[in-house]
Amino acid sequence: MSIFFQVLASGSKGNSILVCSPATRILVDAGMSCKELTARLAKTPVAASDLDALLLTHEHTDHVNAAGTLTRKFDLPAFMTRGTLDNLPPKIGPTLRGVTVFETGKRFEIGDLTILPFATSHDAAESAGFVIENGGVRLGICTDLGVATNLVKVRLKGCHALVVEANHNVEKLFNGPYPWALKQRIKSPHGHLSNEEACELLEAVHHEELQCVVFAHLSETNNDPDLVLECSSRLRRCPDWHRVRFELGKQDDLAPAITVE
Repeated sequence: MSIFFQVLASGSKGNSILVCSPATRILVDAGMSCKELTARLAKTPVAASDLDALLLTHEHTDHVNAAGTLTRKFDLPAFMTRGTLDNLPPKIGPTLRGVTVFETGKRFEIGDLTILPFATSHDAAESAGFVIENGGVRLGICTDLGVATNLVKVRLKGCHALVVEANHNVEKLFNGPYPWALKQRIKSPHGHLSNEEACELLEAVHHEELQCVVFAHLSETNNDPDLVLECSSRLRRCPDWHRVRFELGKQDDLAPAITVE
């Protein structure tokens, strides 16, 4: 069994991740325009018309922008928490087709993929991360969280691949141009993980079968890819991490495609 995944876009301007088993193709979030999302999918092995389902992590526009159009155009079922459904932007909520509400902590299946959603700490109504499994192979997706709770660590511990937020460098954030209130929001327990916090989370969940980590949701203003890699270099220097592949999610282009088995 295997899971193929590719971060199509990651950042404050739009987020989306393609996740596939040999038989099932799902999209986690749809934060770009439908036109742009379709164009990016055309660069992958999966066309938009081939998708089986859409999963939403939470209701913020950079994660749901194309949700309504995508579900209507491609007759695509959408899965989300009740809190996300009830708080979708007014222009998106009424346009969705085929909505299924899930509860965090309760598994459900889409084709041959098993989805375990778990609660995350973010300033959204009922945000979720996911562990997506195919025949014992597990991918953990956890972006947009202000703090890595014990629950998050427990859920991610056994994953073979991870997409984890590394939103900002603390020094760049506090010395940067954002208003003080926004800086406080980002650093709050309901905001976003820093590079250092992302690496602390990875240290807590590392195990010998971890194959790949993709850092996601990098701020274009308060972070830099080199700073993320520099922060993670301490992990890569440890013998236990030598087998782990590190990649960066991108805002303007696709990240490399990854298959875990």
